[in-house]
Amino acid sequence: MSPELISILVLVVVFVIATTRSVNMGALAFAAAFGVGELVADLDADGIFAGFPGDLFVVLVGVTYLFAIARANGTTDWLVHASIRLVRGRVALIPWVMFAITGALTAIGAVSPAAVAIVAPIALSFAARYGISPLLMGAMVVHGAQAGGFSPISIYGTIVNGIVEREKLPGNEIALFLASLFANLVIAGVVFVLFGGLKLWARGAVEPDESAADASKDASDKGDLPQGGSGPQPTGTGTGTGTAVATRPDAPTTPDTTRLNPARIATLTSLVALVVAVLAFDLDAGLTAITLAVVLSAAWPDDSRKAVGQIAWSTVLLICGVLTYVGVLDQMGTITWAGEGVSGIGVPLLAAVLLCYIGALVSAFASSVGIMGALIPLAVPFLAQGEIGAVGMVAALAVSATVVDVSPFSTNGALVLAAAPDVDRERFFRQLMVYGGIVVAVVPAVAWLVMVVPGWG
Repeated sequence: MSPELISILVLVVVFVIATTRSVNMGALAFAAAFGVGELVADLDADGIFAGFPGDLFVVLVGVTYLFAIARANGTTDWLVHASIRLVRGRVALIPWVMFAITGALTAIGAVSPAAVAIVAPIALSFAARYGISPLLMGAMVVHGAQAGGFSPISIYGTIVNGIVEREKLPGNEIALFLASLFANLVIAGVVFVLFGGLKLWARGAVEPDESAADASKDASDKGDLPQGGSGPQPTGTGTGTGTAVATRPDAPTTPDTTRLNPARIATLTSLVALVVAVLAFDLDAGLTAITLAVVLSAAWPDDSRKAVGQIAWSTVLLICGVLTYVGVLDQMGTITWAGEGVSGIGVPLLAAVLLCYIGALVSAFASSVGIMGALIPLAVPFLAQGEIGAVGMVAALAVSATVVDVSPFSTNGALVLAAAPDVDRERFFRQLMVYGGIVVAVVPAVAWLVMVVPGWG
């Protein structure tokens, strides 16, 4: 058996174990990098660590650190409730508000699961209170997160655009962003129509302040919300605690969820500064975010004391581990070998659609970030031949590997399932599974037809 084939089989084993045993894929990938690098590729420790993505590590830590502070001081809660007030409580617009919020969060740098964890508890509480389909609301949150997920300063966008740049392939950051945005916007529109969105237009508006307080109360009463959600977090005994909310008409609205204070104003300013620094001045997103987070921590240490612990360390481990293993594959020639094998099919368009389906299927049961980190580099030699447009192919792979995150086996789908109050969880799980299966079956083919066949790039 060739060394290249062994390294591919080890990658498959990593995905299988991560899926079936709930072991962090990044930890498995580090172990695989060590084993394959030492025993198969004859690499020393320096050679193995040559593929460690230090710049991406800083981006992940810096951005999630900043958003952990925003969650801790209530800025994210304020953003959600302010958006509800903005639409004056119109029930039909609430799913689209949640879509827009999660999209905005990921577009400015939040990790997709972090954005879903922030918004899903409030969104699903509104769904339960106002009779909105939890599948509709959950899908809108997840697709919203993916809609903004490929902006030039987002985590996904940084990963994909970095790979394209390193491999000197034709790339277009804006085209990638817009492809994901429009794909998820179209899917969200279809979901809205099919799962009761049109019926919501017949309803009257709710009182915005009441809706915000009631939704926050619903979230605090829920004992199994995922960590990192916006809303008060449960204690170890499962009893909702945290900031009190108004439970009587004459009770004051809590300032912790509906009012700005100096810490929140500074955090909002920091988020705007991050966007401006990266887009206007081309500063590094990770270094900028971690600098802003440190400034906020120094100014309000009580709010930020636990923020370091809330950094998405599991995601950091996942990304860095997978990309380190991909670096080992690159050094031992596996990427070139696999790309030549795919192109050897003889029908480039067939090879392209197969790659899209592989990305969608694996991502539905594992991490989208992990599969993109592994699959796109494997396609680089195939794209370098010029028979398929690189821009369209990369966009189709990115869309195929992320829209399936509504699957209950993926991180985002699991967060939505856990955040839904007052539902039959087995039934909701089946709904998410069926919907995820439909997305896996349909979207890769459509993405291939729209983005690859015309020959973009």
